[in-house]
Amino acid sequence: MPGSFSLGEVIILNMFPLSEENKYVAQVLLNTGTCPRCILRFCGVDFHAPYRLPYKELLHDLQKFLETEKDELILEVPNLPPKKIRLQELEDGIDNLSQNGEGRSSETEDGSIGSKNSNFTVCNVCLGILQEFCEKEFIKKVCQKVETSGFEFTNLVFSVSFPPQLSVREHAAWLLVKQEMGKQSLSLGRSDVVQLKEAYKWITHPLFSEELGVPIDGKSLFEVSVIFAHPETVEDCHFLGAICPDCFKPAKNKQSVFTRMAVMKALNKIKEEDFRKQFPCPPNSPKAVCTVLEIECAHGAVFVAGRYNKFSRNLPQTPWIIDGERKLESSVEELISDHLLTVFKADSFNFSSSGREDVDVRTLGNGRPFAVELVNPHRVHFTSQEMKELQQKINKSSDKIQVRDLQLVTREAIGHMKEGEEEKTKTYSALIWTNKAIQIEDIEFLNDIKDLKIDQKTPLRVLHRRPLAVRTRVIHAMETHFVDEHHFRLCLKTQAGTYIKEFVHGDFGRTKPNIGSLMNVTADILELDVESVDVDWPPALDE
Repeated sequence: MPGSFSLGEVIILNMFPLSEENKYVAQVLLNTGTCPRCILRFCGVDFHAPYRLPYKELLHDLQKFLETEKDELILEVPNLPPKKIRLQELEDGIDNLSQNGEGRSSETEDGSIGSKNSNFTVCNVCLGILQEFCEKEFIKKVCQKVETSGFEFTNLVFSVSFPPQLSVREHAAWLLVKQEMGKQSLSLGRSDVVQLKEAYKWITHPLFSEELGVPIDGKSLFEVSVIFAHPETVEDCHFLGAICPDCFKPAKNKQSVFTRMAVMKALNKIKEEDFRKQFPCPPNSPKAVCTVLEIECAHGAVFVAGRYNKFSRNLPQTPWIIDGERKLESSVEELISDHLLTVFKADSFNFSSSGREDVDVRTLGNGRPFAVELVNPHRVHFTSQEMKELQQKINKSSDKIQVRDLQLVTREAIGHMKEGEEEKTKTYSALIWTNKAIQIEDIEFLNDIKDLKIDQKTPLRVLHRRPLAVRTRVIHAMETHFVDEHHFRLCLKTQAGTYIKEFVHGDFGRTKPNIGSLMNVTADILELDVESVDVDWPPALDE
């Protein structure tokens, strides 16, 4: 059950999870303004239950653990005089925080979420992340955003983005703790400290799962992300730019060079003594907790595949736009994808297919395989019957195209459409004109030609979008049907990627050999149809 503890954790909870050797470090951290959960992290507590205790309860347990007299703690910190803090004083700050029944966090005027309580001591390490933003009140606010987002989901992945200065403050606290533990002949590696994101996940995941009634799954396509910021301490990182300038380079789409990755790189590089000279250890206590810049919901792309027929000789596969001007009113892509976009409630789409036909070429037979990537869909669950109804809706909307075998597929399955595309075969039917009068016997020899290799220099008509190259292609077989003395029909089975029009007319000698040179005539193509695309994908569905 979400939020439940194992028996081992319950037993440990009956005792405070810190040992006597942690006592001095815990005293130091608490006195310098570090919250109880961060104290657990720096003491290496790596099981979940203590972190999940309500904040007030955890603070009380920590105080009791550190108590040396009946009602007071003696906390000593390097460079600071010993300080006595009454237990009641610390508890009062927590009591004041929740008196008004509104919880710890509230929305500020700019829509961000922050603390209302001025008496609350903000953690100098996590900047309030493990204080304000682990409690049920905040989780409920996030869940309200999720539930009103309109997304369909059965599980989710939860991610957080913390301000990069948290890494600097964590480094400073680590140096402090390492120094104090050294005085007791103890050591503390950076890997011994429980990561902030880990602790945050341990606390919040069960709460999210309980509130939303779905499991947290790292492989889920539905992601809920919370982006935190802390304007008050934004300059904490800046000294690193002067000491390690090579770690901070401008990047596209990044407002600041001080990204978390760049800061971590610099912290791994900087010497301890240089860091101590530039940044206080322990870090100073801030006045305010973090703010929540954004709560985002997004769903990973889903993919729909099928096969399409194109019956029009005046329809491009993709929108035909030249210099910003649309040449034809629609396209195969739009006639299919616009319906999918609406039904899946997606933000956008990407259309791909196994090859493409020219605007004046029909695609017949069992069609051409295609796939549509639907970006950030809000609806993702469809029964096979619903997919069949969607296919019928597309087919009724236009007489220019038809789709079949419409189905949901995985991202990985899309690769099957492109696999070995050059080796696949395609079958065409072409109506050919010749300048010289011909008889049946003039074309019969073409029927006997098998696996003819041709060299095709990039056609003039596609040179604006394809690099200049000579490609060898294979005409596997040809079959001729005499029409009249200037026309015959040619059926061809070819290697995928063959330019059929150029094989007929030669493209001013750029395709060799060609029908014209084989027959010693001037030949041209009047009509072309794709009869089959021999890609066995997607799987055929029962009609």
